[in-house]
Amino acid sequence: MKLLLATNNSHKAQEIKAILGSYFTDIYTLKEAGVSFEAIENGTTFEENALIKAQQTLDYVGDRFDAALADDSGLCVDALNGAPGVYSARFAGEGHNDADNNALLIEKLRDCSFDQRTAHFVSCIALVRRGMPPICVRGSVEGTILFEAHGSNGFGYDPYFWYAPFQKSFAELTPEEKNSVSHRHNALIKLKEVLDGTDRNLL
Repeated sequence: MKLLLATNNSHKAQEIKAILGSYFTDIYTLKEAGVSFEAIENGTTFEENALIKAQQTLDYVGDRFDAALADDSGLCVDALNGAPGVYSARFAGEGHNDADNNALLIEKLRDCSFDQRTAHFVSCIALVRRGMPPICVRGSVEGTILFEAHGSNGFGYDPYFWYAPFQKSFAELTPEEKNSVSHRHNALIKLKEVLDGTDRNLL
């Protein structure tokens, strides 16, 4: 079964291949497959967006691929009633960058103590296969939003996301450390568990 990943992120693709490689004969990113396509993610939940992206991607490539996999991720802050949530990438508005998003986040939390800054990253992964029901799983990782940025690795909200078990922000973790505990990793493990319980003839 040929799987198309709805991403061009090589690090994400490497992690997916490492965990799910035994279930598919070939796994390609959009670039590797020569596909230039961007789904319209207009869902109201992470699950909806992941499923929309996976299904639109598979529909776009026709019969070149048997399945497509997509994810939607974001940061949910308890004191902000789960915001920025599905709007994490555009929290400060369309056309704004990570720095703008982080600045708005810190501004909204300015009156919150450290104990009130609990948050979690979420990743929902959808696998769509022809003639079979879709699979959608959710992974998460708990943390706390810092008052100041720490570290230069990672991207997005990583410099402000404190991960207590390692006593570091996500931007201070090595790629190996982050991949071992990240929300996407946890979602991929759940997807693997679902596939482990599926008859290989039905994959």
